[in-house]
Amino acid sequence: MCEFCTEHGDGKIWYMNSKNYAQDLVSDLNRRKYMERFFETTIKDGFETLGRLEALFRKKGRLPGALKSAMEARARVEHFGQVLPIEEIRELIARADTVVRMPCACRWTARKEEKRCCYGIAFGPEPWYANVDMKYFGKAPDAGLEALTRENAIRQMEEMEEQGAVHTIWTLMTPFIGAVCNCSLDGCLALRTLSGIGVETLARAEYFARVDEGLCTGCGLCSQGCQFGAISAKQAHGRDIAVIEPGKCFGCGLCRRTCDAGAISLERR
Repeated sequence: MCEFCTEHGDGKIWYMNSKNYAQDLVSDLNRRKYMERFFETTIKDGFETLGRLEALFRKKGRLPGALKSAMEARARVEHFGQVLPIEEIRELIARADTVVRMPCACRWTARKEEKRCCYGIAFGPEPWYANVDMKYFGKAPDAGLEALTRENAIRQMEEMEEQGAVHTIWTLMTPFIGAVCNCSLDGCLALRTLSGIGVETLARAEYFARVDEGLCTGCGLCSQGCQFGAISAKQAHGRDIAVIEPGKCFGCGLCRRTCDAGAISLERR
């Protein structure tokens, strides 16, 4: 069991604990202030900081260990994310009282692209996102939120996975969970932080991918589809066989989706 499950899970997987979606968390004054300035201070400032750190990383080949640790510790307190496979996304969305789709702040900040791949989820009568100010996206303050049925939201996320999106959940000051995102390496602040400077501001899923060598055809599609660089190949039985490094695997399940041979499965860590 991970440290988040121990601290915030009450004996279960932490993001399946209804307390972490509770309305009393939303009413916390500090959290409300954090949410009000979230787009500016977390996303916009985050991209600006990342640009400077990427330049430092290219020059030095690494970040100072203390800086990396501080960034990861801050993420756990503020805007912390975790990768989930589609099965657990379906379960979360099916339990939500309301779901809205909104523009992705990462993609808007990075290249002014309105990509609607983020979903606010609420449990209870008062959705946390009721007062989200959409001026950040160049819209009227109350525009841009699209209410969805749970079924439509799940279908949309399944379609995004077909296009290579990684599913993640995110806190708005841990442990309050407010959103599900569907991310890609080119548009996500957290994934770019991981790939660009080696700082983990989101956690691996509670699963990892495993290859059945007897079924693997060595086609290489799983390696092409992995956004975490976790898949390589080896020679075995006179052919190439996919190899997944558990320490790099984030358990998103994209490799499983690309495998026509059914050689890849997800297992609990």
